[in-house]
Amino acid sequence: MARQQERARRTRAAIIRSAAVEFGKSGYAAASLNRILEGSRATKGAMYFHFDSKEDLARAVLDSAIEHYSHTIDRWLVRAELGPLDILHGVFDELALRLEHDIIVQAEFRLVIDPGFGQQNRGGCRMLSSTIRGLAAGAIDQGQLRPDTDPDSFTRTLAGALIGQRYIVDAHAGGPDLRTRFRESLEVVVRASCTTEWSEKFGQHGWRAYARLEELGSTT
Repeated sequence: MARQQERARRTRAAIIRSAAVEFGKSGYAAASLNRILEGSRATKGAMYFHFDSKEDLARAVLDSAIEHYSHTIDRWLVRAELGPLDILHGVFDELALRLEHDIIVQAEFRLVIDPGFGQQNRGGCRMLSSTIRGLAAGAIDQGQLRPDTDPDSFTRTLAGALIGQRYIVDAHAGGPDLRTRFRESLEVVVRASCTTEWSEKFGQHGWRAYARLEELGSTT
């Protein structure tokens, strides 16, 4: 029984991975179930055992992406030696790596903006926005951001900047990579709201931690 369950788990994971590749390349409407089956090496019966439809499969890709987002956020929130803004930088830096290397997260970004899918509220955006807001509030409490900083405006501006930078990378070849663009966006928004004390320390030491690809765990 345990062997059968493990085989079923591996089959399901292979189908989700293949679906992520297909959705990432073709979008939702043009995605081919046959190509997903070919990529996963699963049978049609196995696919329909795990998933009721293409929509159900796309939702499973989004759910997997949310797990990857959660893994990234949780890894940085436990870094007690870092202040809120350095944690925020770490989250953004790792997210950029995932958007460059993690096919599940790449597919999630394609799906949530796909008008043919209509599941825009199911992706990781709300989780990320909640994380930004929480860290902004912590940065105010710890004197890194000025007391008059509005956490909601800070969150909307920063989240919008990240999404925009992701679009720009897709639309224009060349130029800075995504990690650089995310870091620049964060620094522009933070410098507009930070305290003098934090700005002086940042000018001396910069960001205290960066993400590393080998620490991301599975990117499939």
